[in-house]
Amino acid sequence: MEISNSNSNSNSNSNSNSQHQKKQVLLFHCIESEELARKVAAQSDLINLQTIKWRSFDDGFPNLFINNAQDIRGQHVAFLASFSSPSVIFEQLSVIYALPRLFVASFTLVLPYFPTGSFERMEEEGDVATAFTMARILSNIPISRGGPTSIVVYDIHALQERFYFGDNVLPLFETGIPLLRQRLRQLPDFDKVIVAFPDDGAWKRFHKLLDNFPVVICTKVREGDKRIVRLKEGNPSGCHVVIVDDLVQSGGTLIECQKVLSAHGAAKVSAYVTHGVFPKRSWERFIHENNDSNKGFAYFWITDSCPLTVKAIADKAPFEILSLAGSLAEALQI
Repeated sequence: MEISNSNSNSNSNSNSNSQHQKKQVLLFHCIESEELARKVAAQSDLINLQTIKWRSFDDGFPNLFINNAQDIRGQHVAFLASFSSPSVIFEQLSVIYALPRLFVASFTLVLPYFPTGSFERMEEEGDVATAFTMARILSNIPISRGGPTSIVVYDIHALQERFYFGDNVLPLFETGIPLLRQRLRQLPDFDKVIVAFPDDGAWKRFHKLLDNFPVVICTKVREGDKRIVRLKEGNPSGCHVVIVDDLVQSGGTLIECQKVLSAHGAAKVSAYVTHGVFPKRSWERFIHENNDSNKGFAYFWITDSCPLTVKAIADKAPFEILSLAGSLAEALQI
């Protein structure tokens, strides 16, 4: 009986400590990210939305005001950002730099899409690696009373970019792949699903997260002035092939992969990317014409890391949104 009571007390204390460790988070957000912020807050009673007045002076420079600034003293504070274009970065950085200085207990920056991530290297003298520039800017976020700022990023383009950040911040690199795995299990032809990577870089990036699926790897080869997509290894014949990558811009590589996979007998081809960037409305080339899914992609899954894209493609096949809200709510408790 004494052992049982001891275990019971121990479990009770453990549960109490676990509950005690949960923190109330005050979540601020930029204008673009309001819908995602509301979804994150809906995941937990411990997350409370806060507001900022986003205004501009006549000369176009931001005129910003953090509401209830004195009330956030001693509180755990987070900011959900969206660096969708250079024009919105400065106003958000102004808030990001201000919040930790308001005597908050801790500060977390949530930047689901790190926008300069694909510009991470120099190929010749004179190239500017803007991924390093952005990392340096974020590394200079002021330290809060609780210590360095935590920065949450999803599926950054190159893992070595974690070393671009300085010691004044703590980058937390998350992934949207669990959302894809969950969605694939819901498919009626799940037993015929195989994963394709458009190049060796995507394979290195994601294959360990999808090692329970058969794999096809494509590659790009140069023929004259053109880069042609070829099938490198694997057999897509008769399968539902899902191409996986971190982001999409124009979508040209995905389309070429789809053609190659179909030519090698794939029954269906779908795609998943964490970040649907789609500049210049390039998502339009994937839309099903007259609801015909026999040509092109059966499904195209993206997360809501790029809010402007989510708004643009709402209810347009073959696109489906896999929301990061639940994952973000969990990340805010780390």
